[in-house]
Amino acid sequence: MTYDFSNKLQMFENRLSKMFKHYSKLARRQDVACYRFYDHDLPEFPFAIELYNDVVHAAEYKRRHGMEDEEHEAWLQACKDVIARVLDIDAANIFMKQRQRKAGRQGQYEKFAEQKVERIVPEGGLSFIINLTDYLDTGLFLDHRITRNMVREEAKDKRVLNLFCYTGSFSVYAAHGGAASVTSVDLSKTYLNWAKRNMQYNKLYNDEKHEFVHDDVMEVIKNIPVNTFDLIICDPPTFSNSKRMEDTFDVQRDHVWLLKQLLKGCTEGGRIYFSNNYRGFVLDRDSIPTPHIQDITNATTPFDFQGRLHRSCFLIEK
Repeated sequence: MTYDFSNKLQMFENRLSKMFKHYSKLARRQDVACYRFYDHDLPEFPFAIELYNDVVHAAEYKRRHGMEDEEHEAWLQACKDVIARVLDIDAANIFMKQRQRKAGRQGQYEKFAEQKVERIVPEGGLSFIINLTDYLDTGLFLDHRITRNMVREEAKDKRVLNLFCYTGSFSVYAAHGGAASVTSVDLSKTYLNWAKRNMQYNKLYNDEKHEFVHDDVMEVIKNIPVNTFDLIICDPPTFSNSKRMEDTFDVQRDHVWLLKQLLKGCTEGGRIYFSNNYRGFVLDRDSIPTPHIQDITNATTPFDFQGRLHRSCFLIEK
């Protein structure tokens, strides 16, 4: 049976036009160059589509679509043509991939390709290197742009620890805000190198103030030095069973232990930005040894993720 998608494409085009018009207007008002403007709005077109300055990243959520490989390729091409038409851009500037996260954190680290199509994109007066082809994500999580700015605003003269630092965007914001030191920790050498490149590209890198630690983040947390950091950013995976980690990690099960450790590592009055993407996450406030806990999820959700985000974000003070 041939999969007939032609009659649905007009519906996709109409929806895309409406959403792009709406979000591009909001983005212009807020001087935002990188934003998401479509997120699985129509079940038949399960994409997360983001504009990064002048290129588009479209990730297709994996599902049973009933198409043969050739049909699926034709469908993707037709969708790409629709995106190009709506945004009035060259189809060569649209990068499409299929989103199929592996169980655990290591899926984020696996490569799709070796094309290394990179761009430099602006955010908050800074510049970030994104990769449009080779990984599950581009290297810049757009849903945290408000949180990054909050970190910058309070980083001056602070000793900052960025755990699960990924490509170091929080570290760059902290350095730009005048942090006394920034320690960035991740399990991936690839992402740590990327983080260092981001710091260098923004002309912020100082090898006496900025440390990049390649290690199992859970081991670092277990052995965190007492009363050392004024500001900690921790955005752990929902679940991890990476072969490079000693134990499994489950954010709902293990977050109390994690936050107790981080509070130990904080100076008096030190603050922790703690977030995760587990849908239905419940913070066990009564088991966390501080009364100073704010749920800042709504305050840190950007316009392009409102009503669509499954992230929790908390500000915890020692």
